[in-house]
Amino acid sequence: MKTRKLSRTRRRATILGAAAASVVAGAAMLPNWSAGAAVVDDPTVDARTKATFQQLADAVFTDRTDALVDGRQGNRDKPLTDGFSGDVRMSAGTARSEDAALSALDQRKDKLAKLGEKYSKGSTTVTLDATSVKGRKAKVAVTETTTLTYEKVRGSEPGTTGFQAHHELTFSADRRGDWQLTGIRATDEGDLAVNSTARPAVEPMTAKVASTTPSAPKASTSYPGPANPKNFTASGLDYPAMATYAKQYWSNYNPAYPNFNGQGAGGDCTNFVSQSLKAGGWKHVPGYVYDYTKWFGNADIQSHSFIGVNEWSWFAQNSKRTTSLANVYQLDVGDVLQLDFDKDGSKDHTMIVTSRNRGVPYLTYHSTNTYSRSVASIIASYPNALYYAYRT
Repeated sequence: MKTRKLSRTRRRATILGAAAASVVAGAAMLPNWSAGAAVVDDPTVDARTKATFQQLADAVFTDRTDALVDGRQGNRDKPLTDGFSGDVRMSAGTARSEDAALSALDQRKDKLAKLGEKYSKGSTTVTLDATSVKGRKAKVAVTETTTLTYEKVRGSEPGTTGFQAHHELTFSADRRGDWQLTGIRATDEGDLAVNSTARPAVEPMTAKVASTTPSAPKASTSYPGPANPKNFTASGLDYPAMATYAKQYWSNYNPAYPNFNGQGAGGDCTNFVSQSLKAGGWKHVPGYVYDYTKWFGNADIQSHSFIGVNEWSWFAQNSKRTTSLANVYQLDVGDVLQLDFDKDGSKDHTMIVTSRNRGVPYLTYHSTNTYSRSVASIIASYPNALYYAYRT
Protein backbone atom coordinates (compact mmCIF):
# COMPACT_ATOMS: atom_id res chain seq x y z
CA MET A 1 0.00 0.00 0.00
CA LYS A 2 2.67 2.49 1.01
CA THR A 3 5.57 3.79 -1.01
CA ARG A 4 7.21 0.68 -2.40
CA LYS A 5 10.34 -0.72 -0.79
CA LEU A 6 13.00 -2.31 -2.99
CA SER A 7 11.90 -5.91 -3.35
CA ARG A 8 11.63 -8.66 -5.89
CA THR A 9 8.28 -9.37 -7.48
CA ARG A 10 6.52 -12.20 -5.74
CA ARG A 11 3.43 -14.17 -6.42
CA ARG A 12 0.93 -15.47 -3.99
CA ALA A 13 -1.69 -17.85 -5.23
CA THR A 14 -5.21 -16.60 -4.61
CA ILE A 15 -6.82 -18.54 -1.82
CA LEU A 16 -9.96 -20.09 -3.25
CA GLY A 17 -12.26 -22.75 -1.95
CA ALA A 18 -15.87 -23.67 -1.77
CA ALA A 19 -17.51 -21.51 0.90
CA ALA A 20 -18.90 -23.45 3.85
CA ALA A 21 -22.56 -22.80 4.63
CA SER A 22 -23.38 -20.58 7.63
CA VAL A 23 -24.35 -22.72 10.58
CA VAL A 24 -26.72 -22.47 13.49
CA ALA A 25 -24.66 -22.30 16.64
CA GLY A 26 -26.60 -25.03 18.37
CA ALA A 27 -25.52 -27.55 15.74
CA ALA A 28 -21.81 -27.08 16.41
CA MET A 29 -19.88 -30.36 16.61
CA LEU A 30 -17.63 -30.83 19.63
CA PRO A 31 -14.24 -32.51 20.07
CA ASN A 32 -14.20 -36.18 20.96
CA TRP A 33 -12.31 -35.97 24.26
CA SER A 34 -14.09 -35.69 27.59
CA ALA A 35 -14.48 -32.16 28.96
CA GLY A 36 -14.49 -33.51 32.49
CA ALA A 37 -11.16 -35.34 32.59
CA ALA A 38 -7.69 -33.83 32.85
CA VAL A 39 -5.48 -34.23 29.78
CA VAL A 40 -1.93 -35.35 30.44
CA ASP A 41 -0.63 -35.04 26.88
CA ASP A 42 -1.04 -32.05 24.60
CA PRO A 43 -4.43 -32.25 22.88
CA THR A 44 -4.69 -33.19 19.24
CA VAL A 45 -7.02 -31.50 16.78
CA ASP A 46 -9.13 -33.97 14.85
CA ALA A 47 -11.50 -33.32 11.95
CA ARG A 48 -14.49 -32.66 14.17
CA THR A 49 -12.59 -30.11 16.23
CA LYS A 50 -11.42 -28.34 13.06
CA ALA A 51 -15.04 -28.22 11.94
CA THR A 52 -16.01 -26.57 15.21
CA PHE A 53 -13.20 -24.03 14.83
CA GLN A 54 -14.62 -23.19 11.41
CA GLN A 55 -18.17 -22.93 12.75
CA LEU A 56 -17.13 -20.58 15.53
CA ALA A 57 -15.25 -18.41 13.01
CA ASP A 58 -18.36 -18.40 10.81
CA ALA A 59 -20.46 -17.29 13.77
CA VAL A 60 -18.06 -14.46 14.65
CA PHE A 61 -18.04 -12.94 11.17
CA THR A 62 -21.75 -13.57 10.58
CA ASP A 63 -22.50 -11.65 13.79
CA ARG A 64 -20.42 -8.73 12.49
CA THR A 65 -22.28 -8.73 9.18
CA ASP A 66 -25.68 -8.97 10.89
CA ALA A 67 -24.87 -5.86 12.92
CA LEU A 68 -24.90 -3.84 9.68
CA VAL A 69 -28.23 -5.16 8.41
CA ASP A 70 -31.38 -3.09 8.85
CA GLY A 71 -33.78 -4.98 11.10
CA ARG A 72 -33.20 -8.29 12.83
CA GLN A 73 -31.14 -10.58 10.57
CA GLY A 74 -32.66 -14.05 10.39
CA ASN A 75 -35.00 -13.25 13.33
CA ARG A 76 -32.13 -13.79 15.77
CA ASP A 77 -32.41 -11.98 19.08
CA LYS A 78 -28.84 -12.73 20.17
CA PRO A 79 -25.44 -13.25 18.48
CA LEU A 80 -24.61 -16.67 17.05
CA THR A 81 -21.47 -16.76 19.17
CA ASP A 82 -23.62 -16.90 22.32
CA GLY A 83 -24.40 -20.52 21.49
CA PHE A 84 -20.81 -21.69 21.82
CA SER A 85 -19.78 -23.07 25.18
CA GLY A 86 -18.00 -26.11 26.53
CA ASP A 87 -15.16 -27.71 24.60
CA VAL A 88 -14.81 -24.91 22.00
CA ARG A 89 -15.85 -21.39 22.96
CA MET A 90 -14.77 -17.77 23.02
CA SER A 91 -12.53 -16.53 25.80
CA ALA A 92 -13.97 -13.84 28.06
CA GLY A 93 -11.59 -11.24 26.60
CA THR A 94 -12.50 -12.10 23.00
CA ALA A 95 -16.19 -12.03 23.86
CA ARG A 96 -15.82 -8.51 25.27
CA SER A 97 -13.92 -7.39 22.18
CA GLU A 98 -16.59 -8.78 19.87
CA ASP A 99 -19.37 -7.15 21.91
CA ALA A 100 -17.58 -3.81 21.45
CA ALA A 101 -17.17 -4.46 17.73
CA LEU A 102 -20.86 -5.28 17.29
CA SER A 103 -21.81 -2.10 19.15
CA ALA A 104 -19.53 -0.03 16.88
CA LEU A 105 -20.99 -1.66 13.77
CA ASP A 106 -24.52 -1.00 14.98
CA GLN A 107 -23.60 2.68 15.34
CA ARG A 108 -22.10 2.61 11.83
CA LYS A 109 -25.38 1.18 10.52
CA ASP A 110 -27.25 4.14 12.05
CA LYS A 111 -24.75 6.59 10.57
CA LEU A 112 -25.16 5.07 7.11
CA ALA A 113 -28.95 5.17 7.39
CA LYS A 114 -28.74 8.95 7.91
CA LEU A 115 -26.75 9.13 4.66
CA GLY A 116 -29.42 7.15 2.83
CA GLU A 117 -27.74 3.73 2.82
CA LYS A 118 -29.14 0.52 4.26
CA TYR A 119 -28.62 -3.21 3.77
CA SER A 120 -31.67 -5.46 3.62
CA LYS A 121 -29.80 -8.72 4.21
CA GLY A 122 -26.33 -10.18 4.54
CA SER A 123 -24.62 -13.50 3.95
CA THR A 124 -21.28 -14.62 5.37
CA THR A 125 -19.49 -17.94 4.84
CA VAL A 126 -16.12 -19.07 6.14
CA THR A 127 -13.75 -21.56 4.53
CA LEU A 128 -11.10 -23.28 6.66
CA ASP A 129 -7.78 -22.97 4.82
CA ALA A 130 -5.22 -24.38 7.28
CA THR A 131 -4.78 -25.41 10.91
CA SER A 132 -1.47 -25.61 12.75
CA VAL A 133 -1.07 -26.89 16.30
CA LYS A 134 1.90 -26.43 18.61
CA GLY A 135 1.40 -27.70 22.13
CA ARG A 136 -1.74 -26.10 23.48
CA LYS A 137 -1.91 -23.38 20.84
CA ALA A 138 -3.73 -23.68 17.52
CA LYS A 139 -3.67 -21.21 14.65
CA VAL A 140 -6.50 -21.42 12.15
CA ALA A 141 -6.40 -19.64 8.77
CA VAL A 142 -9.81 -18.91 7.25
CA THR A 143 -11.26 -17.09 4.26
CA GLU A 144 -14.39 -15.02 4.88
CA THR A 145 -16.73 -14.26 1.98
CA THR A 146 -19.46 -11.72 2.73
CA THR A 147 -22.24 -10.25 0.59
CA LEU A 148 -24.57 -7.43 1.64
CA THR A 149 -27.72 -6.62 -0.33
CA TYR A 150 -28.45 -2.92 -0.72
CA GLU A 151 -31.90 -1.84 0.40
CA LYS A 152 -33.18 0.39 -2.41
CA VAL A 153 -33.30 3.65 -0.46
CA ARG A 154 -32.26 5.81 -3.40
CA GLY A 155 -33.68 3.32 -5.89
CA SER A 156 -30.58 3.00 -8.05
CA GLU A 157 -27.99 1.36 -5.82
CA PRO A 158 -26.04 -1.66 -7.11
CA GLY A 159 -27.64 -4.97 -6.19
CA THR A 160 -24.99 -5.96 -3.68
CA THR A 161 -21.61 -5.12 -2.21
CA GLY A 162 -19.21 -7.69 -0.84
CA PHE A 163 -15.69 -8.70 -0.01
CA GLN A 164 -13.33 -11.62 0.55
CA ALA A 165 -11.01 -11.40 3.55
CA HIS A 166 -8.45 -13.64 5.21
CA HIS A 167 -8.03 -14.06 8.95
CA GLU A 168 -5.94 -15.98 11.48
CA LEU A 169 -7.70 -17.17 14.61
CA THR A 170 -5.73 -18.23 17.68
CA PHE A 171 -7.07 -20.91 20.04
CA SER A 172 -5.64 -22.00 23.39
CA ALA A 173 -6.43 -25.28 25.18
CA ASP A 174 -6.61 -25.71 28.94
CA ARG A 175 -5.52 -28.83 30.84
CA ARG A 176 -8.86 -30.47 30.15
CA GLY A 177 -8.41 -30.04 26.42
CA ASP A 178 -11.08 -27.33 26.11
CA TRP A 179 -10.28 -24.79 23.38
CA GLN A 180 -10.91 -21.07 23.69
CA LEU A 181 -10.76 -18.51 20.88
CA THR A 182 -8.26 -15.96 22.17
CA GLY A 183 -7.39 -13.83 19.15
CA ILE A 184 -8.56 -12.75 15.68
CA ARG A 185 -6.14 -11.13 13.23
CA ALA A 186 -6.68 -9.97 9.65
CA THR A 187 -3.91 -11.29 7.39
CA ASP A 188 -4.57 -9.18 4.29
CA GLU A 189 -2.46 -6.04 3.82
CA GLY A 190 -4.68 -3.74 5.83
CA ASP A 191 -8.15 -4.59 7.12
CA LEU A 192 -10.63 -2.75 4.91
CA ALA A 193 -13.66 -5.03 5.17
CA VAL A 194 -17.03 -3.31 5.56
CA ASN A 195 -17.80 -5.33 8.74
CA SER A 196 -14.46 -4.56 10.40
CA THR A 197 -13.90 -2.00 13.15
CA ALA A 198 -10.12 -2.33 13.27
CA ARG A 199 -7.93 0.59 12.28
CA PRO A 200 -6.02 -0.34 9.11
CA ALA A 201 -2.37 -1.16 9.75
CA VAL A 202 -0.06 1.25 7.94
CA GLU A 203 3.68 1.14 7.46
CA PRO A 204 5.76 4.10 8.64
CA MET A 205 7.24 6.24 5.92
CA THR A 206 10.59 4.79 4.89
CA ALA A 207 11.83 7.83 3.03
CA LYS A 208 11.18 11.55 3.11
CA VAL A 209 9.02 12.71 0.25
CA ALA A 210 11.00 15.06 -1.95
CA SER A 211 9.72 18.62 -2.15
CA THR A 212 9.78 18.41 -5.95
CA THR A 213 7.14 15.65 -6.13
CA PRO A 214 3.59 16.77 -6.98
CA SER A 215 1.29 17.20 -3.99
CA ALA A 216 -2.39 16.42 -4.48
CA PRO A 217 -4.95 18.64 -2.71
CA LYS A 218 -7.21 16.99 -0.16
CA ALA A 219 -10.86 16.36 -1.07
CA SER A 220 -13.87 17.21 1.07
CA THR A 221 -16.12 14.38 2.28
CA SER A 222 -19.24 16.52 2.81
CA TYR A 223 -22.45 15.29 1.16
CA PRO A 224 -23.64 16.18 -1.37
CA GLY A 225 -20.70 17.35 -3.40
CA PRO A 226 -21.00 20.34 -5.77
CA ALA A 227 -21.83 19.46 -9.35
CA ASN A 228 -18.84 18.51 -11.50
CA PRO A 229 -20.07 16.16 -14.24
CA LYS A 230 -17.52 13.97 -16.01
CA ASN A 231 -17.06 14.17 -19.78
CA PHE A 232 -16.84 10.53 -20.82
CA THR A 233 -15.78 11.21 -24.40
CA ALA A 234 -13.18 14.00 -24.22
CA SER A 235 -10.20 11.82 -23.24
CA GLY A 236 -10.79 8.93 -25.62
CA LEU A 237 -10.54 6.49 -22.70
CA ASP A 238 -12.95 3.59 -22.22
CA TYR A 239 -14.23 4.13 -18.68
CA PRO A 240 -16.79 1.29 -18.74
CA ALA A 241 -13.90 -1.06 -19.66
CA MET A 242 -12.06 0.06 -16.50
CA ALA A 243 -15.10 -0.77 -14.39
CA THR A 244 -15.66 -4.08 -16.15
CA TYR A 245 -12.05 -5.13 -15.55
CA ALA A 246 -12.23 -4.23 -11.85
CA LYS A 247 -15.48 -6.13 -11.36
CA GLN A 248 -14.04 -9.17 -13.15
CA TYR A 249 -10.83 -9.36 -11.10
CA TRP A 250 -11.86 -8.01 -7.70
CA SER A 251 -11.36 -11.46 -6.12
CA ASN A 252 -10.13 -13.65 -8.98
CA TYR A 253 -6.71 -12.09 -9.60
CA ASN A 254 -5.51 -11.77 -13.20
CA PRO A 255 -2.56 -14.20 -13.62
CA ALA A 256 -1.05 -11.84 -16.21
CA TYR A 257 0.13 -9.64 -13.30
CA PRO A 258 1.85 -10.32 -9.97
CA ASN A 259 -0.20 -10.45 -6.78
CA PHE A 260 1.20 -8.23 -4.02
CA ASN A 261 -1.42 -9.00 -1.37
CA GLY A 262 -0.04 -10.47 1.85
CA GLN A 263 3.33 -11.41 3.32
CA GLY A 264 4.53 -7.82 3.61
CA ALA A 265 4.54 -7.07 -0.11
CA GLY A 266 2.85 -3.71 0.50
CA GLY A 267 -0.60 -4.60 -0.77
CA ASP A 268 -2.11 -5.03 -4.22
CA CYS A 269 -4.44 -2.02 -4.24
CA THR A 270 -2.52 0.28 -6.62
CA ASN A 271 -1.38 -2.60 -8.83
CA PHE A 272 -5.06 -3.52 -9.27
CA VAL A 273 -6.15 0.05 -10.04
CA SER A 274 -3.31 0.47 -12.57
CA GLN A 275 -4.44 -2.72 -14.32
CA SER A 276 -7.98 -1.35 -14.53
CA LEU A 277 -6.76 1.98 -15.95
CA LYS A 278 -4.63 0.12 -18.48
CA ALA A 279 -7.68 -1.92 -19.54
CA GLY A 280 -9.44 1.38 -20.27
CA GLY A 281 -6.68 2.86 -22.40
CA TRP A 282 -3.88 4.21 -20.20
CA LYS A 283 -0.65 3.70 -22.17
CA HIS A 284 2.74 2.62 -20.87
CA VAL A 285 5.47 5.18 -20.38
CA PRO A 286 8.60 2.95 -20.33
CA GLY A 287 11.76 3.79 -18.46
CA TYR A 288 13.51 3.35 -15.13
CA VAL A 289 11.33 1.53 -12.57
CA TYR A 290 12.05 4.03 -9.78
CA ASP A 291 11.29 7.11 -11.91
CA TYR A 292 7.82 8.31 -10.97
CA THR A 293 7.46 10.03 -14.36
CA LYS A 294 7.34 6.54 -15.95
CA TRP A 295 4.43 4.08 -15.75
CA PHE A 296 4.33 0.48 -16.95
CA GLY A 297 3.46 -2.98 -15.71
CA ASN A 298 3.16 -6.60 -16.83
CA ALA A 299 3.83 -10.05 -15.41
CA ASP A 300 7.60 -9.56 -15.30
CA ILE A 301 8.27 -5.95 -14.34
CA GLN A 302 6.37 -2.98 -12.95
CA SER A 303 7.33 0.62 -12.38
CA HIS A 304 6.88 1.83 -8.82
CA SER A 305 4.26 4.25 -10.14
CA PHE A 306 2.25 1.22 -11.34
CA ILE A 307 2.20 -0.50 -7.94
CA GLY A 308 2.98 2.16 -5.30
CA VAL A 309 0.30 4.41 -3.79
CA ASN A 310 2.33 7.62 -3.59
CA GLU A 311 4.27 7.00 -6.77
CA TRP A 312 1.03 6.51 -8.69
CA SER A 313 -0.22 9.85 -7.37
CA TRP A 314 2.99 11.59 -8.41
CA PHE A 315 2.85 10.09 -11.90
CA ALA A 316 -0.87 10.82 -12.35
CA GLN A 317 -0.41 14.49 -11.50
CA ASN A 318 2.92 15.03 -13.25
CA SER A 319 1.67 13.41 -16.47
CA LYS A 320 -1.57 15.45 -16.41
CA ARG A 321 -3.52 12.20 -16.79
CA THR A 322 -5.63 13.22 -13.81
CA THR A 323 -7.04 16.36 -12.25
CA SER A 324 -7.94 16.69 -8.59
CA LEU A 325 -11.55 16.82 -7.45
CA ALA A 326 -12.67 19.06 -4.61
CA ASN A 327 -15.16 16.55 -3.17
CA VAL A 328 -15.23 12.74 -3.08
CA TYR A 329 -18.89 12.71 -4.13
CA GLN A 330 -17.83 14.16 -7.50
CA LEU A 331 -16.08 10.90 -8.39
CA ASP A 332 -17.46 8.97 -11.35
CA VAL A 333 -16.73 5.70 -13.20
CA GLY A 334 -13.00 5.23 -13.80
CA ASP A 335 -11.96 7.91 -11.30
CA VAL A 336 -9.59 7.07 -8.43
CA LEU A 337 -9.79 7.65 -4.67
CA GLN A 338 -6.80 7.47 -2.28
CA LEU A 339 -6.72 7.57 1.53
CA ASP A 340 -4.12 8.57 4.11
CA PHE A 341 -5.38 6.78 7.23
CA ASP A 342 -2.94 8.21 9.77
CA LYS A 343 -2.51 11.69 8.24
CA ASP A 344 1.27 11.37 8.05
CA GLY A 345 1.49 12.88 4.56
CA SER A 346 1.97 9.49 2.89
CA LYS A 347 -1.04 7.91 1.20
CA ASP A 348 -2.00 4.34 2.17
CA HIS A 349 -4.71 3.00 -0.13
CA THR A 350 -6.00 3.26 -3.72
CA MET A 351 -9.50 2.43 -5.07
CA ILE A 352 -11.32 2.83 -8.40
CA VAL A 353 -14.92 3.89 -8.99
CA THR A 354 -16.94 1.20 -10.80
CA SER A 355 -20.41 2.79 -10.65
CA ARG A 356 -22.19 5.97 -9.61
CA ASN A 357 -25.83 6.24 -8.63
CA ARG A 358 -27.82 9.31 -7.55
CA GLY A 359 -24.65 11.26 -6.71
CA VAL A 360 -22.93 8.43 -4.79
CA PRO A 361 -19.81 6.72 -6.20
CA TYR A 362 -19.21 3.00 -5.52
CA LEU A 363 -15.65 1.69 -5.28
CA THR A 364 -13.90 -1.60 -6.00
CA TYR A 365 -10.45 -2.47 -4.65
CA HIS A 366 -7.93 -5.06 -3.50
CA SER A 367 -6.57 -5.66 -0.02
CA THR A 368 -9.23 -6.41 1.36
CA ASN A 369 -10.78 -7.57 -1.95
CA THR A 370 -14.04 -5.58 -2.21
CA TYR A 371 -16.59 -4.66 -4.87
CA SER A 372 -19.22 -1.90 -5.12
CA ARG A 373 -18.66 -0.33 -1.70
CA SER A 374 -20.12 3.17 -1.45
CA VAL A 375 -17.93 6.14 -0.65
CA ALA A 376 -20.38 6.87 2.18
CA SER A 377 -19.50 3.50 3.74
CA ILE A 378 -15.78 4.22 3.38
CA ILE A 379 -16.17 7.60 5.11
CA ALA A 380 -18.31 6.08 7.88
CA SER A 381 -15.54 3.56 8.58
CA TYR A 382 -12.63 6.02 8.36
CA PRO A 383 -13.98 9.46 9.28
CA ASN A 384 -10.58 10.78 10.36
CA ALA A 385 -8.61 9.80 7.23
CA LEU A 386 -7.47 12.26 4.57
CA TYR A 387 -9.08 11.76 1.15
CA TYR A 388 -7.64 12.46 -2.32
CA ALA A 389 -9.95 12.27 -5.36
CA TYR A 390 -8.63 12.07 -8.95
CA ARG A 391 -10.56 12.51 -12.18
CA THR A 392 -9.03 10.33 -14.90
